[in-house]
Parts: sequence; structure tokens; C-alpha cells
Amino acid sequence: MIEAVRGDITDQAVDAIVNAANASLLGGGGVDGAIHRAGGPEIVAECRQLAGCDTGDAKATTAGRLPARYVIHTVGPVWRGGEAGEAELLASCHRRALEVAAELGCTSIAFPAISTGVYGYPVELAAPVAVAVAREAQRPPVELVRFVLFSQGHLDAFSRAVAEAK
Repeated sequence: MIEAVRGDITDQAVDAIVNAANASLLGGGGVDGAIHRAGGPEIVAECRQLAGCDTGDAKATTAGRLPARYVIHTVGPVWRGGEAGEAELLASCHRRALEVAAELGCTSIAFPAISTGVYGYPVELAAPVAVAVAREAQRPPVELVRFVLFSQGHLDAFSRAVAEAK
């Protein structure tokens, strides 16, 4: 099942929450900052042991005080106009997060709109990429892929992408 909802990703009672992280994994603004603040110091302590993360890859930590069991940190691409491999890197973020979730035995995962904030990826272009990967990669044990969007505009874009993917 793939769904798009409006809400706060730090409130999601799922097995894994995906963090739109920066390469250091040590916290930042937006979703990354919110997850680190809500999850507490345990998350950043584990992130320090991971030695960063490449764009398009994903690494997991426990979720600290969050209602999830894990946080899967992934580094999305910075938008450079669409001709610098951004779609492939964004797809890789989602694919790798789903692979890590499956390896951890997760049955549910919540994604933010990776790269659509300060990284500048247009949400109308990002949503179909994210949903297509979720649809292609969805296999046991992952049964639920939830896109949790903070704004109505982002929810609208992801809702359209989910509807078109059916």
C-alpha cells in the first residue's frame, strides 16, 4: 500500500522514518533538524559512528524518542536544473531506504519529500520519481509506504503521483 498524508513525520508510528539528511548525518534544518530534535541525542550519537553518507545512499540508526523503531537517513540530490542526474539520485535515495528497511524487517516506512526543501528539487517532478520507486520496490516485508507531507502543495503533488501510479 502506498499513501500520501499531510502531517509531521516525527509523529508517525511506523517501523522506519526516512530522514532527508545532509552528507554529514549530524543534523541540519527542515526535516533533518526536526527528526534530530524529536529523536534526541541518541540519533546523532549513532550518526557520528556512520562516517557520513553519500548522495543517493541510505544508512539506519535507532529512532531515539520517536515512535518509530528506526530512522533511515538518506542524502538527496541538490537540484541543478534536471540535467545532472538528479532523478537517478532521488530514485536511488528511495530505493536504498526501502532496501535498508527490508533488511531491518520493517513492515512500514514513512518518507518526507526528499530534496524538495532547501535542495530545490521541484515537488511536481520529485513526487512521481518517489512514488514510482515505492511502487516498483514494494515487496515483503515492507507493506506500507507512507509519504508524509508538511504542506498542502506537497500533499497535492504526491496525491496526484499516487493516483497516477495505480
